[in-house]
Amino acid sequence: MDIQKAIIAFDALSQETRLRVHRLLVESGLEGLPAGELSKGLGVPHNSLSFHLNHMSNAGLVTSRREGRSIIYSANFEFVTDLIRFMVENCCNVDFASIREGKKGSSVIELTNCCQPKKEKKS
Repeated sequence: MDIQKAIIAFDALSQETRLRVHRLLVESGLEGLPAGELSKGLGVPHNSLSFHLNHMSNAGLVTSRREGRSIIYSANFEFVTDLIRFMVENCCNVDFASIREGKKGSSVIELTNCCQPKKEKKS
């Protein structure tokens, strides 16, 4: 992932409604949720939700598909995995952070005592 894509994604997620939408879509898994359920579940008016979903779609964070008269939105797990990989690939060093491929196309990110906060000195 290049830095511009990451910046656009983080910009999209830096707004409360979009972050709440994304978290709900991640919880819903690959099946996703219809726009109406998202609107009702988050208490966001349809027109506002449409604006946020469009912004998230343009950033690559969500995908959509039509099922009958409904549009079903899903988290773009491949994109989010790449975004997380982008964030940790240079974290500390290889002794603390590693990314490996798991089962069924998944990725496993291991952070071992990475980026520990410095202990405060007692006076």
